[in-house]
Amino acid sequence: MVDFPPRRKPSRKGSMADVPKDLLEQIKELERLFTVDQAKLIEVTDHFVKELEKGLSVEGGSIPMNPTWVMGYPDGYETGTFLALDMGGTNLRVCEIILPEEKGEFEIIQSKYRMPEELKTGDSEELWEYIADCLQQFIEYHHEVEDLEQMDSKLPLGFTFSFPATQDFIDHGVLQRWTKGFDISGVEGKDVAPLLEAALQKRKLPVKLSALINDTTGTLIASHYTDDTMQIGCIFGTGCNAAYMENCGSVPKIAHYNLPPDMPIAINCEYGAFDNELVVLPRTPFDVIIDNDSPRPGQQAFEKMIAGLYLGELFRLVLVDLHDNKCGLFEGQDISKLRKAYSLDASFLSFIEEDPFENLSETGELFANELSLKASKPELELCRRLAELIGTRAARLSACGVAAICKKKNIESCHVGADGSVFNKYPHFKARGAQALREILGWPKGKRDPIDIRAAEDGSGVGAALIAALTIKRVKAGNLAGIRNTEGMV
Repeated sequence: MVDFPPRRKPSRKGSMADVPKDLLEQIKELERLFTVDQAKLIEVTDHFVKELEKGLSVEGGSIPMNPTWVMGYPDGYETGTFLALDMGGTNLRVCEIILPEEKGEFEIIQSKYRMPEELKTGDSEELWEYIADCLQQFIEYHHEVEDLEQMDSKLPLGFTFSFPATQDFIDHGVLQRWTKGFDISGVEGKDVAPLLEAALQKRKLPVKLSALINDTTGTLIASHYTDDTMQIGCIFGTGCNAAYMENCGSVPKIAHYNLPPDMPIAINCEYGAFDNELVVLPRTPFDVIIDNDSPRPGQQAFEKMIAGLYLGELFRLVLVDLHDNKCGLFEGQDISKLRKAYSLDASFLSFIEEDPFENLSETGELFANELSLKASKPELELCRRLAELIGTRAARLSACGVAAICKKKNIESCHVGADGSVFNKYPHFKARGAQALREILGWPKGKRDPIDIRAAEDGSGVGAALIAALTIKRVKAGNLAGIRNTEGMV
């Protein structure tokens, strides 16, 4: 998760009147590098559609298009008490969700536990021990029982594991690769469900893992629970992703299960890996540096251009280049703080874009306080424009994934539930993304947008609980497609 400052008043427009010619030339060059026009948006989207199709095929493609074994939407009348465990980024979150008898309602209590940085590159056993410990603390605190073994029944658990995983069953998931800066040894290529279950069993916790889900799938299900026009769930945060409901008959790689062709199945796209082959993405030299210096060069090409984890680093790389090679930005000053990789995050750009003052005084203070740099007014104007360019490019490219799913599924009108720190907190991200959708899909001016990206429900908490509830409901109905271990579910 990227931490953003509180939202402030709408930003003012900058003036380039007092910017020297050499800086103006650099700004024009940056505009050339980072602007994505309508023609490029359409080209990217058309290629995206083909890649989505390829991912569903038996041969597969760069985009994994993982079947999730979530077979349909909730009807709003699911009931019960469920645990949700959310592992996806900065924090580990444990929730207890009560689904009452009222349609589409829920109650939630939750606790957050900071994921220690050393855990993200540690070993497998330490990770699962830490997660089990957090779950135990939560249950003991909220259930006020001295002996957990004495609880009447096991609590169904929906585990939100927000990393690319192959799922042959809903209560199983083989980690394909770590993303978001995680690189824990001994987990890739393994089924994470038994690893978690072993840690729970070791502590004799009264918990039954009912479903392993991705936060994006959870976002789709939770959003549809409260708004049945939601047909796509998206995440725009530390990473990027989308999920939508496909027909089993349109997923050749699961044809051997002989499921009814019109049976719905949620697909977790994992489309941060779109265009790893670099056919259409408009990368700059700075995107190339980010990729080359990342733990996994050549992977997650799309994500590295639009996700919150990389926006601040893009900004930083450009400023260092302008200082060293181009126009002597921050000339004569010590830029050692600026040279530290990933020292700036997306909230730095967010703060700059929201500076309401004509003289950019708040941006100046930000550079002084965070980087020990004294920036002139023209330098601040360049930084402001650069932040706008990077933020705008991210929002416009992010719309291509949504547009591609809509084109593939012939969706002409729907709501899209979006979550993540960049979508929720980065200034103008929603408006810029909406404008890009208009350009890609060619909607007439002056009418309400037929496809509307709006704030999602809590996918990794409520969504996980709902999917656990849907799984138990399927077991009771005898619909066991994609469920491995039904013992203790009913």
